[in-house]
Order: sequence, then C-alpha cells, then structure tokens
Amino acid sequence: MKVVMVNDCAFVGETLLKYMPRDIEKQHVKRTRGAWSKTFGVAYKIWKAKADVYHVHYLLQDCYLTSFFRKKPLIGHAHGSDLINTMNSFTLGRLVKSNLRKCDKILVSTPDLLEIARRYRHDAEYLPNPVDIELFYPKPLKVDKRKRKILIASEADWAVKSTDIIIRALARLKEEFDISMVSYGKDLEKTLVLAKSLGLDLKMLPRVPHEHLNNYYWGSDMVIGQGRFKTGALGLISLEAIASGRPVIANVSSEYEAYEDFPLKDINSEERIVKALRADPRSLWEAEYAYVTKNHNPLAIAQRATEIYCQLAGERLDQ
Repeated sequence: MKVVMVNDCAFVGETLLKYMPRDIEKQHVKRTRGAWSKTFGVAYKIWKAKADVYHVHYLLQDCYLTSFFRKKPLIGHAHGSDLINTMNSFTLGRLVKSNLRKCDKILVSTPDLLEIARRYRHDAEYLPNPVDIELFYPKPLKVDKRKRKILIASEADWAVKSTDIIIRALARLKEEFDISMVSYGKDLEKTLVLAKSLGLDLKMLPRVPHEHLNNYYWGSDMVIGQGRFKTGALGLISLEAIASGRPVIANVSSEYEAYEDFPLKDINSEERIVKALRADPRSLWEAEYAYVTKNHNPLAIAQRATEIYCQLAGERLDQ
C-alpha cells in the first residue's frame, strides 16, 4: 500500500510517516508559503501523485485540490485554525465545510476540535498528535534551587496563547526565575513592551529548526507551552517538552475525556499560573510523562493511522 501525505502541521505528518510500518510506501507532498509553491506548485504535485490513500493536513486549499483531482480515498486532518478561525470566514469557511463533507475520513488533532467537526461529520475521529521520541527524550532535570530556568516556548499570541496573562504571572515571580522566550509570534513586540513595563527581564532566543528544539527544552527547568489557552487544548510544544524530561505549565481543560489522566488542569488565570509555577517540578513531570507515554506514543498512533488507511483502501477496492 502507498500513502501520499499532503502538507503538514507541526511535523505531525512527518512523524506519522516516520513511525509507520516499513512495508508501507510513503510520499510526502510538501510546500512552502511562496505564492507559486502553495498554488500551482502544490497542485501539480497532487495531480501527479498516485497512491492508495491520500492524507491531507488542514481542511483548506490543499484538501480542496486533492478532492478536485478525484484523489480517493481522502483523509482530511484538521489542526485548529481551519476549524476555529477559518470557519468564520465567508469564503474560506465554505471551503472548509465543503471539505468536511467530501473527505472519506476526518481526523482532528486535539479534542476541542472534535465537537466542531462532528457538526458536519458524525464519524470524525480524534487522533492524538504523535511525539517523535527519537528527537525528544528525557535528560536529567537539574533544578537550580536559587533561580529556576523557565522557557516560554509558545509563540507570542495574546488571543490564542494568552501570552499577556503568562507575562503578568511571571512578573509576580520575577525574583524566583530566569526567563527565556523563543522570539516569534504576531504579538512579540507587544509582549516585550508589557514585560518591560512590569520590570520582567526576558532573554530572547532565536527560532531554530524543529530538530534542535530539544536543546531549548533540556536547557530549562520548566516550560510554558500553551496550546489553545481559551479552549484548553494541549499543544505539541508541551508534549515535546514533557517527552524531553521537563515539566510543563499549560491550560488543559478538565472538560475533555482525553485529558483525564493529565495531572495539571484548568490553569486558566494569572493566579493559577503562579500557583502552578511553584509546584514541585519533578513530581509534576513524572505525572505528565506518564500521560504522554500512554497517549502520544508515535508507534501506537502511526498504527492507528495505518489501520484507517487499510480500512479506507479496502473499502475502495470493494466498490
């Protein structure tokens, strides 16, 4: 069987392909944000691709093109912005809804997306994000008892990540921590201005390739890695940091059954962030790591994806 993966999100597709059984033939159709690459370039690649199953990340133009070229069976994999933000757009919202209906299978990457997807597809399925355990694995946690090293790993985004609330919480504990932040996000300048006004010293770190992020995690004692703060979805940054041996502070909603085993829930206010930052890092990490190894093992998730591929390919052959 051959699988064609189209586009990606946070290396989820790449990790799935990496951990799939060796007897599956794999092709990854990638694109950049360049005008040609994300239009005619990717359209040509999709048109040329031949496979038994097509797995597309984001329910946007790549998914539409794959459907337009009658590539079947087609899996649409939603990752957040397509279902949460784009659905409200008059033009792109209709595109997303059309893709939800036309795909043979809909997957979502976090449990908060499942309710939205099931308004249009009752058979939508939550497929947990896999963590690449060859890149992200535990190294000993050496906590400096004088000043712990805190890493803000999520992008600066006040609306989605609530970076402003995080900065205000950290400012209340600025004498206790050394704080670093990866320098990216649409609200980066606003975040720096806010930190300065609160007397918070932020050490800015340059963005690095995905395969080098583990060094940032290993260089910290604790990581703040908000996924979608307002919905309480656990982001891949948090999962990777935990897999790297570091405790994570993130807002994880107790409303979702998928997060039942996660030890830190509903960290959705400045007060609760402050309290969580003072938790014992070793015991917190042990509980978080147990959750990640149980629920985000890349081999198990790749196996589930393979089962879906085989089912869809088999149904196609039977028609």
